[in-house]
Amino acid sequence: MNGKRPTVSSVHGIVAAAHPLAAAAGARILSQGGNAFDAAAATAAALNVTEPFMSGLSGLGMATCYIAKEQRIRCLDYITRVPSQFPVGQFKDREETARHPAAAATPGNLAGWCELVKTYGRKSLAEVFAPAIALARDGFPIIEFNTDGINQAVDGLKHLSFYGDWLHNYTRGRGKMKMGDILKQPELAETLEAIAVNGPGYLYGGPLGRKMVDHLSKIGGSFTMADLEAVQPRWQEPAKAKYRDMTVHTLPPPAEAFQFLLTMRILDGFNLASMERNGVEHLDTVWRAIRLAAGQRIAHNKPAPEKLAWLLSDENIDAQRARVRDGKPIVGLTEQWLPTEPNPDREHTTSLSIADAEGNVICITQSLGGLFGCGVVIPGTGVCMNNFLYWGEITPGATNPLTPGVELAICTAPTVSTRADGKPVLALGTPGSYGICQTQAQAMVQFKDFGLGLQDAIEAPRARLWDGTRVQPESRFDPAVLAQLKARGHGIEDTPAWTMSVGGMQGIAINPDTSAKTGAADPRRDSYVATP
Repeated sequence: MNGKRPTVSSVHGIVAAAHPLAAAAGARILSQGGNAFDAAAATAAALNVTEPFMSGLSGLGMATCYIAKEQRIRCLDYITRVPSQFPVGQFKDREETARHPAAAATPGNLAGWCELVKTYGRKSLAEVFAPAIALARDGFPIIEFNTDGINQAVDGLKHLSFYGDWLHNYTRGRGKMKMGDILKQPELAETLEAIAVNGPGYLYGGPLGRKMVDHLSKIGGSFTMADLEAVQPRWQEPAKAKYRDMTVHTLPPPAEAFQFLLTMRILDGFNLASMERNGVEHLDTVWRAIRLAAGQRIAHNKPAPEKLAWLLSDENIDAQRARVRDGKPIVGLTEQWLPTEPNPDREHTTSLSIADAEGNVICITQSLGGLFGCGVVIPGTGVCMNNFLYWGEITPGATNPLTPGVELAICTAPTVSTRADGKPVLALGTPGSYGICQTQAQAMVQFKDFGLGLQDAIEAPRARLWDGTRVQPESRFDPAVLAQLKARGHGIEDTPAWTMSVGGMQGIAINPDTSAKTGAADPRRDSYVATP
């Protein structure tokens, strides 16, 4: 009301996703008796159809879950290892891998979706994939973000030898699309139907896997059938940290989500609620904490459990809080080795959050890596390959090396937070490259410290911090406040009122006393909330 998105709440379940039809697909499964894990797979598969430039069955991802019947948090990692035949030494510049078939990592998303359904769901794969199959076969009218993504890819991929397969799959050879055009993907519908009948083995060792390996091997790909057959999602114990009266749970290393936990641990030592919201002290404190946490993540990438415990210890956190308080400008890295400018061709990821009537909660972040991944579409399948290996390092002695068999450190951070009795109260996730941990910290403060509703907290202006002192704050912040922050050493840059550089967050707030679930979806993308 009053020009803002309405608050969407339910006691029966709720789905927040980056496309309205994908959110509706998850809600449909909930209404048909499925639980949050069934709905998560349905939503993720529907995003493969409706947001194909962001994620798909050939991508990779991670999930943080609250399992009601077990009364515990578990994480599911379906980021695969560097392929066994990755051509070490072939690339002299990391940019050479951006659109190269060898940048396609072994697919993990399908394995992750199927593991969620097998372990904790109650629906069949045929039921779970039915909404995505119908969307792919019948088509859907493309909306703003679809149009932008497809048209960017037309310009970005047309120089590649395999562009024709992509052009056929997503535009039927037409080239650029306009809002309202119908996107049909009949080959993808057939692929999903075959998976529904045959299970994940249709890819991991089966006919779809053979088509992938054969086609990619002809054009320079690197993963093998043995790599596909070795894919196994891993259940993990979460990394966690206290913030106010909550415990925040997210992925353990090699995921880089511990940066978010470090930020919140640092901020837990400051009375942010006493500060003016979006004022100088609030923003200065949060930005300084974010930059310090990013520096620690870069200095201690892939920490062993003992090192992670030290990073989150009172000893280390007290030192970081003292640095926040000293007022001296903080100059440091936030990106590690990535490009220091926003690039829509490189940062394409999606996040979804789901809660059901039984108390299960799941937050997923998944990706193709870049815009339509590497751009390779496997002929006759409708499957677009990822370029996840672009996010590794080709430099010898690097901290995140593209060495066969090695686990990559990835900056996703899907979270579920619980209160003292262990009941979940918040699911929060976002895309945004190395802005992910920055975005979630800023929204968490707006929600928890300043008491905004979750939708308002997500809509509140945010900033993206870059290497050095650079900060890109959305221009909805008070210019006088930004001027004072610049005087304190923050390298303020002109930024639009709304920018995808600060992510595209989805979240769910849960009242454990009433079971009311309130969803929130980021207007910086085509995000939406749906209920059963």
